[in-house]
Parts: sequence; structure tokens; C-alpha cells
Amino acid sequence: MRLRILSIIAALCIATSCVAQRRYVIQHKPYIDLRPMHFGIAVGMNLQDIEFETEAPIVCDADRWNTGFSVGVLADMRLSNNLNLRIVPTMHFGAKHLTLHKLDETDTHGNPRTETQDLKNTYLSVPVDLKFSAQRWNNIRPYMLAGVNGMVNLTNKSQEIVQLQRTDLMLEVGLGCDLYLPFFKLAPELKFCYGLGNRIDKSHVADIKDDYKKTYANSIKSGHTKMIVLTFYFE
Repeated sequence: MRLRILSIIAALCIATSCVAQRRYVIQHKPYIDLRPMHFGIAVGMNLQDIEFETEAPIVCDADRWNTGFSVGVLADMRLSNNLNLRIVPTMHFGAKHLTLHKLDETDTHGNPRTETQDLKNTYLSVPVDLKFSAQRWNNIRPYMLAGVNGMVNLTNKSQEIVQLQRTDLMLEVGLGCDLYLPFFKLAPELKFCYGLGNRIDKSHVADIKDDYKKTYANSIKSGHTKMIVLTFYFE
């Protein structure tokens, strides 16, 4: 009887030890989220896109994704246990490849006459986001964010057909995950940005010397910018 009781106690101890080992994880940086304000750096990549509205018989489209580079700095203010205010001044280097088809003119193979343009853009953006974080689980803490992003296009006004205005305003939403490492916090984040207004610079048409390209430029009524940004924060 005594042996049976000791065996049961030993089995319970072993089971409890196994569960405890399974659940116990060293908590890296346990107090890092209690800081009232902190700073960090951000590096990543971006995919720029634009959605056009044109007049017939010309169609314009950004026909492929070009990967760009992003770098910035982070300022984060703690509002509560689960809510933070973030400002992330960032430089986005990238381009949009545009293809313009004139449907009423065809070449010898019957294809519409086409013009292409690499619309290069360098943006200085200052997004202001609210970050809502879930409860921390061991060394992982997922979060969601939403905010607005003011942007300034630093590219000079020398585009061939399509020219964008200097400023833009985007709504953005995203999700990410804080990873607590022994010496710092790493946060991969995916963010979707959508421009709020028409960003086509119609005054640029007067500067185009080629009359044929001017026809393409006059056919573009509006363009709304879009961007996908993958960022890695080091905090």
C-alpha cells in the first residue's frame, strides 16, 4: 500500500515537473514595455502602386511590383498597458513601372501602341499610429495598428508623362509581433497604406515637349497611391 502511494506521488511530481518545464520560459526584458517613452530604428522594404482613372481610348496601369527600400526612426509613447502612440519618420525609396496603352492605334502585330515609364519616387513620410497590443505570452506579443501617414515626394519634377504632386496623405492599417530577445526587442510588421486623394499633377502637362506623350498625360484624370510596407523595428 505504501509503495503504491509513493508511486502515485512520484508520478504526480514527474507530471507536474514536466508541465512546469513546458510552460516555463525565460522572460527576456520583462520590464521593457513599462517605459513611458522609448526610441528605435526601422529598416524594411516597400511595394508602391497607383490606381489610375483615364479617359478613352488610353489605359494606364502600374503593371508590376518594384521592391523599394525603407529606413526610419521610431518614437513610441506608452498610453496604457495595451495602447501606444507611435511616430515613425521614414524614407521610402522606390518606383512604379507604368504602361500606357492607346487602344485606337495598333502596331503591325495588332497590339495597342504602348508607352512605358519608370515613375521613381523618394518619399519622406511621418506616420502617426495607434498601436494596440495583446497580452504578452512568454517572449511574444502580437499587435495591430492604425493611423494616418503624411508624405512628401522628394523626387524632382522631371518625369516623362505622369508626375505626382509633392504631398500625399494615406490611411494605414497593419499588424505585427513584438519578439523579446535577450538584448533588445525585434518587431516585424506588415502595413497597408492607401492614399486619400488624387495625386496627379496636371500642371506638369504644360512642361511636356513631346506632343504624343502630352496626349497620354492629358488622358489621365486621377491617380490614388497605394503602398505595402514590411518593416523590422529594433527597440
